[in-house]
Amino acid sequence: MGLQMSAAELDTFLKAEFPQVSGEFAIEEVGEMRIRTRLLVGERHLRPGGTVSGPSIFALADVSVYLAVLAMIGPQGLAVTTNCSIDFMRKPISGVDLIAECRLLKLGRVLAVGEVLIFSEGGEAPVARASMTYSIPPKG
Repeated sequence: MGLQMSAAELDTFLKAEFPQVSGEFAIEEVGEMRIRTRLLVGERHLRPGGTVSGPSIFALADVSVYLAVLAMIGPQGLAVTTNCSIDFMRKPISGVDLIAECRLLKLGRVLAVGEVLIFSEGGEAPVARASMTYSIPPKG
């Protein structure tokens, strides 16, 4: 199948279709069935105690799988999350960005399944692990 969208094309798509969140994420690397993204952690992502909130970590996982799917199938804005399981394993390192390492495990005609490991920048152990399923809209 091969890549259908580059990191620059994905970034342009995100800015056009989801301007409300496009400045929160950076696409670091795109490859066949994989992507590396970054949550640009700011004050708005923190919960009491100064750690990154669960919803912010979920958003990074969700955006990562979404972009990995689009990189492979092209700009289809109506691909949607149909299932998610996320494990929050340890507290993120305070004051640093979060990095998502995502790979697609299955990319079918109707469904895509992805796995995401999320790390604090500079950390060795993952802070979260997510498994997500996306529904791909029919062509035409």
